[in-house]
Amino acid sequence: VQLQACGGGLVQAWGSLRLSCAASGRPPSTYATGWFRQAPGKQRELVAAIFSGGSTNYADSVKGRFTISRDNAENMVYLQMNSLKPDDTAVYYCAATPRVALSALAVDSSYDYWGQGTLVTVSS
Repeated sequence: VQLQACGGGLVQAWGSLRLSCAASGRPPSTYATGWFRQAPGKQRELVAAIFSGGSTNYADSVKGRFTISRDNAENMVYLQMNSLKPDDTAVYYCAATPRVALSALAVDSSYDYWGQGTLVTVSS
């Protein structure tokens, strides 16, 4: 599986961005995909994930603002980010794994495949 993330940029607080993760090699419906982020000086953290069956999981900090979705026909996974805050500034990565337990969802070593990061900068 190869992943390529894009869609980052500079946006003002309360604005929106949509990140895209293009997948090749296997359909994204056959694995779990997560969006992680890493801010300067901080550990990488899970933002949102979508299981192969379609169920989703979100970090508390983004619930109600971010939405993860998948287009199986286009082999794409998206992260719609609304009401962005300066604290959302980070490099965002998409990652995938054929199988992951809910308890390990937020552990980045659970993921076998990673895309390159895309930088999101939210100005106040």
